[in-house]
Amino acid sequence: MAELRLGPLLRYTDGSCATVWVETDAPCTARVRCSDGAGGAAPTFRVAGHHYALVTVTGLRPGTSPSYEVFLDDAPVWPLPDSRFPPSVIRSPGAGDAVRVTFGSCRWAAPPADGKDPVGPDALDTLAKRLAADPDGHRPDVLLLLGDQVYADEVSEDTRRRLARRRDLDKPPGSQVADYEEYCHLYHESWLDPEIRWLLSTVPSFMIFDDHDIVDDWNTSAAWLADMRSTDWWQKRLISGLMSYWVHQHLGNLSPAELAADPAWAAVRATPDGTDALRALAEQADAEPASVRFSYRRDFGRVRVVMVDSRAARVLDEHHRAMLDPGEAGWLREQVLADEGAYDHLLIGTSLPWLLPHLVHDAESWDAALCAGERGERWARFGEWLRRGADLEHWAAFPRSFAGLARLIGEAAAAPGAPASVCVLSGDVHHGYIARASWPSGGPDIPVVQLTCSPVHNSVPLTMRIGFRFGWSAPARLLGRLLARHGRCPRPPVRWRKQGGPWFGNQLMTLTLHGRSARLRLERSRTDETLRTVHETVLTAG
Repeated sequence: MAELRLGPLLRYTDGSCATVWVETDAPCTARVRCSDGAGGAAPTFRVAGHHYALVTVTGLRPGTSPSYEVFLDDAPVWPLPDSRFPPSVIRSPGAGDAVRVTFGSCRWAAPPADGKDPVGPDALDTLAKRLAADPDGHRPDVLLLLGDQVYADEVSEDTRRRLARRRDLDKPPGSQVADYEEYCHLYHESWLDPEIRWLLSTVPSFMIFDDHDIVDDWNTSAAWLADMRSTDWWQKRLISGLMSYWVHQHLGNLSPAELAADPAWAAVRATPDGTDALRALAEQADAEPASVRFSYRRDFGRVRVVMVDSRAARVLDEHHRAMLDPGEAGWLREQVLADEGAYDHLLIGTSLPWLLPHLVHDAESWDAALCAGERGERWARFGEWLRRGADLEHWAAFPRSFAGLARLIGEAAAAPGAPASVCVLSGDVHHGYIARASWPSGGPDIPVVQLTCSPVHNSVPLTMRIGFRFGWSAPARLLGRLLARHGRCPRPPVRWRKQGGPWFGNQLMTLTLHGRSARLRLERSRTDETLRTVHETVLTAG
């Protein structure tokens, strides 16, 4: 009899259907049965000795929240026996309901040692406890997890001991994960946490990767990539990381219609073992990044979310550097501008912040100019050394892409039928802040804001805290201008100012979008494992 190894995860939802992801320990048929008669079934598929199913649930009705059970070959496996949590539900908001979007990034899933968490209470754990204690209270309609769902290069002590039993950690990649099986352990370590497991079973989640899902500084530069490809472990690591991402994260981002049209999904399920088909996709994504798209769009009523792959879709040639390859940039433009007037709020999800503290932005633009040879070969070598050492690889480090995104947002925000707000949602930098953009030549009147929220569960050194605070100051802006002048950098086409933060600690942001109104709340986890509101603001009153 098959047993449930991981999940269920409630992923795609649209009011009439949903997908539920599970991992099992043997081939079987996974079934989801809802209390109102909705349901679905799917056979498992196999990758690298693991068995998974993605069940499409149909028959859902807007305005309802049926509970559901999971069966494997008709044997009940969820909810777990003697569960202390409320029943998992699939909530389908009604027309005109508010949409609550909770987001954050950077969740290091190391289990606490001796009851003490080395980086403080997990914000997602704390959210789960609050929802479980008040199942009828307000809850997110969707979780947007903006990168670093697992840390392949910074493992827990428990994982390190597990790796040491499999192989010699004195040989590269040492205590970092090396293959698909080790990636699977990271997802188990993260998603088998009881609170997280229940939370992900009852709140729809959408995800995108960032660097630590593969390795720190992933795709920083062409020189960085060449160095990685010269090792004897990188190729296996990258392919394993992309394969595990596709299985655990990417599949659930897709609608049933998108899945039905996806040749990779068909190829994986067409054979008893889909490992080779999935490996071929990962190898294609490595060799020809423009041929595989991990970005996606979701509409929640009149809220449009465009999630952008700002890691694998890069162009790294120094003279053509771009955060997004031309095809990806064209796709983004199409999603943002399609269906004029069809949405009231535009959310652009990108793991890396678009608007940074001014000194950091100018330093990254200056460094990009140096690496491109603006000040000669010696400065170019220094620029590459600095880029890697200081993680200078956000949107500002791709100046043409930064400017292109500014133009696209400005066009969308000023068009007839423009949304009431445009929010760029990001993480990565292990603190939170709000920055509002404006255009020197006038531009849109609606709020255009950078909302940065991380970590969900991690830490930031004191030196970085000081640096990020200083980065917004007037002296820092002066220093940044001097760097930009040395690099002969053009002025950015957009201005911005900080409206809140920086905030440090394990945290989550929630946008409540109702009609043309938008409210933001930032909550931080406390030592008593509760969430405390540290900032609330009205972005637009509607």
